[in-house]
Amino acid sequence: MIKKLAAVSLTVLMAASFAAGCAKKEAPQQSAAPAPAGNKQEAAAPKTGGTFEPKELRVQFVPSQQAETLEAKAKPLEKLLSDKLGIPVKVSVSTNYNTVIEAMASKQVDIGFLPPTNYVVAHDDKKAADLLLQAQRFGVDDKTGQPTTELVDYYKSMIIVKADSPIKELKDLKGKKMAWQDVTSSAGYVYPAILMKKNGIDPDKDVTGITVKGHDKGVLAVLNGDVDAAAVFQDIRTQMKDVPDAVQKTRVLSFTDKIPNDTISVRPDMSQAWRDKISQAFIDLGKNDDSRKILVDIYSHQGYVKGDDKNFDIVRQAAKDIGQKK
Repeated sequence: MIKKLAAVSLTVLMAASFAAGCAKKEAPQQSAAPAPAGNKQEAAAPKTGGTFEPKELRVQFVPSQQAETLEAKAKPLEKLLSDKLGIPVKVSVSTNYNTVIEAMASKQVDIGFLPPTNYVVAHDDKKAADLLLQAQRFGVDDKTGQPTTELVDYYKSMIIVKADSPIKELKDLKGKKMAWQDVTSSAGYVYPAILMKKNGIDPDKDVTGITVKGHDKGVLAVLNGDVDAAAVFQDIRTQMKDVPDAVQKTRVLSFTDKIPNDTISVRPDMSQAWRDKISQAFIDLGKNDDSRKILVDIYSHQGYVKGDDKNFDIVRQAAKDIGQKK
């Protein structure tokens, strides 16, 4: 009994000490003085992370279009981030998101640009990534495919066919050939596959699927007659400068539900101080016209806001619906 009482007392004492310590740490946040640039997000951010403090920051992503030229476009991001963080930054391009996730898991990559489905895999299954930021994009007008002036934290996927295709409804896809992205791609597979299932089409058995690398390649596959339909993000067609009439030459068969925007995710052992610095650096880049243009060229990102893991619960449910998650 004495041992039990002692243990309880010790637990209470430790809890009180911890609360007191937290109170002391939080006190400076009441000051009206502006916080240092690297810590602007600290008051709102949950205190997570480990002890890793990078001497060089390694950033990796997978191109959603123009894979052959995008690495060169991303190179300016190295200097912009390096100037803000005060350490060298290395930006690299991978061939697929599984590679990025594995590189984060093995601590070869510190920051990954991960779409929603891949973020969920990296965070929930691989324990390889934590959410830092969520991208903002301009909304898209369903009728024209042109961007609106409203910043949104979601996008949609769509299934397209040729403008003169005899395919009029989703059920008409049965027996046809379809271009997909990787099976973990939210816009290039998961959400369109769910849409097809809801309309009585088995995405694995009822269509012949081919995998292409890049959503622009999906559009080209339709235009070239290599496939009857393609799953692509809305609206890649207006971004294809080499095919300015892609919207006129194709037709949207159906749109998917809203998909949360891409993430900037960090390896789990990154210290909280560096999470704050990196978050603020990316947020600042989105507020500057010149640096924002680079972000738009890379991923159509107009800026970033603090991420909330709960926003991706609908992605987890989508993965369950398609059989990728229990």
